Amino acid sequence: MSRRTPALIAAAVLLPLALTACSASDADNGSADSAKAGGPSAKGFPYTVTNCGVTTTYTAPPKRAVTMNQHVTKVMLELGLAKSMVGTAYLDDRVLPEYEDQYESIPVLAEEYPSYEKLLAADPDFVYGGYSTAFTASDGRSREALKKSGIDTRLNTEYCAKSPTAMDALYQEVREVGRTFGVASRAESWIKEAKATNAAAAERLKSARPVSVFVYDSGDKTAFTAGGRGIGNELITRAGGRNVFADLDKPFGDASWENVVARKPDVIVIYDYGSTTVAQKKKRLLEDPALADVPAIRNKRFAVLPLSDAVLGVRAPAAVGKLAAQLHPEIPGDSPTEEATDAATAS
Repeated sequence: MSRRTPALIAAAVLLPLALTACSASDADNGSADSAKAGGPSAKGFPYTVTNCGVTTTYTAPPKRAVTMNQHVTKVMLELGLAKSMVGTAYLDDRVLPEYEDQYESIPVLAEEYPSYEKLLAADPDFVYGGYSTAFTASDGRSREALKKSGIDTRLNTEYCAKSPTAMDALYQEVREVGRTFGVASRAESWIKEAKATNAAAAERLKSARPVSVFVYDSGDKTAFTAGGRGIGNELITRAGGRNVFADLDKPFGDASWENVVARKPDVIVIYDYGSTTVAQKKKRLLEDPALADVPAIRNKRFAVLPLSDAVLGVRAPAAVGKLAAQLHPEIPGDSPTEEATDAATAS
């Protein structure tokens, strides 16, 4: 869990939330030609944005981007920017079929984070990090060090927010990336669709009685879980749940098993990623005698989300419906995906 260690996250959330004063109406129309045009005369440029305390002025769209962490890679691919990418790194879980062709066209620089030297070897002009650990100073990849090498950077704003992350932060993230790469209209089209998806879920679940939810990401001596500051907490709320660790003031953090027992969650949401399978996580929980009286364990009520669904990225709106179908199977609506159903019932 090095990329999301609590100490790093706690430090990251102290940074100011990035907002740009520029309006979408000033942006480029999103055509491929204008995105490639470059130069101060390109429509929508120069564009100045402040992201997590770092202010950057772009006179043209970046042409050689590297993304580190899956959810920011998906933002780029959703906006049709594969041709503007020269590398990616840190795949948390499976690539969805609609992104496979684009993803396979981009070099993978490292299984996790590339070294500073390997990153520079890709000759990027822009690096987009999903977690604060993408820019760890001790690894030589700080935003300051990259700027000195002539490389602009962006950090996903979930890790510098001063207040709990809501869907509006996701819309802002997509909008700012779209503006940066000269594809503002694509970003606005996606935001419009995402808002419609969220509105439909809200209407479907308006009478749902919230069920208490504990997120199990990982951990043995303690439980690494979703706190109240990240988009994961927002997904639970929108899906008709109540995060029992919403008072944990960070996107992710450690909780004691004693507190898990005391808070009596009705459902355990397992984040699916990495080398530890859902079945293994489920087995660990079911076989822990200390958890035997937890309602979710006693009733074997589990739900599953891929990790990249539960962080600030383009999969989040659809994840609301996916999670709601597992928390409230009694309410008509979207059925859980086959992937989620198989994982949730694995033993």
